[in-house]
Amino acid sequence: MRNKYVIFDLDDTLIYEIDFLKSAYKEIAQFVSNSENYKPLHNKMLEIYHQGEDTFSFLTNKFPHLTKEKLLEIYRNHFPNLKLSEDVKSILNFCKSKNYKLGLITDGRSVTQRNKLKALDIENIFDKIIISEEFGSTKPNRRNFTTFQEEDIDKYFYIADNPKKDFIIPNKLNWTSVCLLDRGWNIHPQNFNLEEDFLPKYRIENLTNLIDIIM
Repeated sequence: MRNKYVIFDLDDTLIYEIDFLKSAYKEIAQFVSNSENYKPLHNKMLEIYHQGEDTFSFLTNKFPHLTKEKLLEIYRNHFPNLKLSEDVKSILNFCKSKNYKLGLITDGRSVTQRNKLKALDIENIFDKIIISEEFGSTKPNRRNFTTFQEEDIDKYFYIADNPKKDFIIPNKLNWTSVCLLDRGWNIHPQNFNLEEDFLPKYRIENLTNLIDIIM
């Protein structure tokens, strides 16, 4: 009986958003350079990003024919070069081996998030996927979570990374909330200096640590 529902966030949980950014920047650098010699520009774009400066402003100043709208179009719509880590593969395989139901709740544009899932070849393993643009609301809207509730499910788990919006509703619904701790690669900083209602019940350093929680 599939009496457990394990629901994941996508960005900075199943993948690192920085890997998507690197992939998008490569696509942009190749488009702008119009040649195979895109690497110097790609490296410069990443350097500017890590300095906290505006990469798109740099590009539009350097290449006046470009617009930020075109750069955003490439960034959001490109098909990314992404791979699942061994940790993610392990936890997804574990859930499938136990016949747990699998879900995904992610904020973002449909084409962007769907391309990520297709690149990772995991779109079809989830019983339900909620993408904010498709669904019409973003986290922490209650309906993004309650749509997963079913009569025959005894336990729900939500694994994500952002205490500001990820855990308050799962906590109210009496789900088990789990935060994957930032190992220095997350795009957005984690802030645990919040009211208790916003905080996850568990904090893990590695997704494989989740096995002990969902057993």
